[in-house]
Amino acid sequence: MSTILHIETSTDVCSVAVSQDGKCIFEREDRSGLGGKDSGDAKGTERRGSAVMAGVFIDEALSFTDAHLIDLDAVAVSSGPGSYTGLRVGTSVAKGICYGQDLKLISVPTLELLCVPVLLAEKVKEENALLCPMIDARRMEVYAQLFDRALHEVRGIQADIVDGDTYRQYLDERPVYFFGNGAAKCMEAINHPNARLIENVVPLAKWMFPLAERRYFQEQFEDVAYFVPFYLKDFVAKQPKKLL
Repeated sequence: MSTILHIETSTDVCSVAVSQDGKCIFEREDRSGLGGKDSGDAKGTERRGSAVMAGVFIDEALSFTDAHLIDLDAVAVSSGPGSYTGLRVGTSVAKGICYGQDLKLISVPTLELLCVPVLLAEKVKEENALLCPMIDARRMEVYAQLFDRALHEVRGIQADIVDGDTYRQYLDERPVYFFGNGAAKCMEAINHPNARLIENVVPLAKWMFPLAERRYFQEQFEDVAYFVPFYLKDFVAKQPKKLL
């Protein structure tokens, strides 16, 4: 049995949820930041507003658990890649709760999280298909990862400048489903018969529980003192200059 508070602040959508034994028992989300200006830094006013909502939702979640005499076992937080502002806020609050209540800290990678609603909704039909979640960066750049349907990593996270050849080696072999806030802008450039677009997929706290529970029972916890999320700007700094 486990009860986990989930905090997702990696993109322009802010959300908080509580799960208990594999069921979501509380959820809040704010999508007012969609279309905001922030794409990896702290400049967008919409992103700052979404970060404020995270604190409100977390307070509501803790009030809910207190009112129902529910004890938390862990806090799960999105670990990116994602917005510097959002990840910083989510991680700071998650650490504070873990310190204050002596709870375990779990990190959930944002790109892996994006795959959960796609798989639960059974939108991927072909058994051999690949999943390619994408987070928007700028122009034709995205941060992407490739998984099979069992969520085994096929290709690690990379900063991709998308053109017709970027994913061709995979598309020539099997269908690839693209989704996330960086996917739609890439489809014309990809232009391959095996490319599939799934629209309106965003990372939400209510979808974190399958990944967080697995990590909880496998005791894959983060060091509360030293955990740092995967900021987009840090990832960009490590890429070859041709990507900058």
